[in-house]
Amino acid sequence: MTLPSVYELVVGFVTNFLDALGIGSFATTTAAYKARNTVPDERIPGTLNVGHAAPTIVEALIFIRIVKVDVVTLVALIASATMGAWLGAGLVGGWSRRRVQRGMAIALLITAAIIVLRQAKFFPGGGDALGLTGPLLVAGIVGNAILGALMTLGVGLYAPCMGMVYMLGMTPLAAFPIMMGSCAVLMPVASIRFARAKAYDKRAALGLALGGIPGVVIAAYLVKSLPLDVVRWLVVGVILYTATAMWRSSLANAPVENPAV
Repeated sequence: MTLPSVYELVVGFVTNFLDALGIGSFATTTAAYKARNTVPDERIPGTLNVGHAAPTIVEALIFIRIVKVDVVTLVALIASATMGAWLGAGLVGGWSRRRVQRGMAIALLITAAIIVLRQAKFFPGGGDALGLTGPLLVAGIVGNAILGALMTLGVGLYAPCMGMVYMLGMTPLAAFPIMMGSCAVLMPVASIRFARAKAYDKRAALGLALGGIPGVVIAAYLVKSLPLDVVRWLVVGVILYTATAMWRSSLANAPVENPAV
């Protein structure tokens, strides 16, 4: 297998660096690939899940150690996200190029909307709980299962999971081990189905893994301050541009109808 290019390694480093800061990596990686046509559009969802798996496992190990979340809550939400991803990957892996392009365009718009809502303080600030019980735990399990399924289409889990955790009354810090732990388990599971369907780019995925791990470590241990609000607004702009490009590409791939005789 050909080694990843410098560009693919840089994409892995930068996107996973931002991922460890809670911004997410799927939308930014999609934008980077689309900007230079690095990966065919229909293979982007699989490449994201396969390539970001290893860096996300490193993230999860770091943040689960730092933030002590209730074990039952953590395990239940991770398991539900994993089940959702398994079902979602089986569906998305067989989609056509045009359907993937349109699906990802919509997914990117959803991601941008969630980031804007977070920036506008639409989500509550959260409470101080480190665990969920009763109906709140059930709501969290169902919600994370849906987010796990959406991840296989390219909707990053971080922003919506963080919003869900806030609304369920948990401390904002609890979102980090929950969302990173969920992704660390569900992404390898989803990757199996994408790999079986050969619906990913091997070289680009390797670039995400090799460049991403040092990006995660540096962000988690060395970076103490970053103007995250500015970065998030920049990410929104990039996402909107990429969503538009995806949709326009899907129009170019639309089937041509036979003219009336």
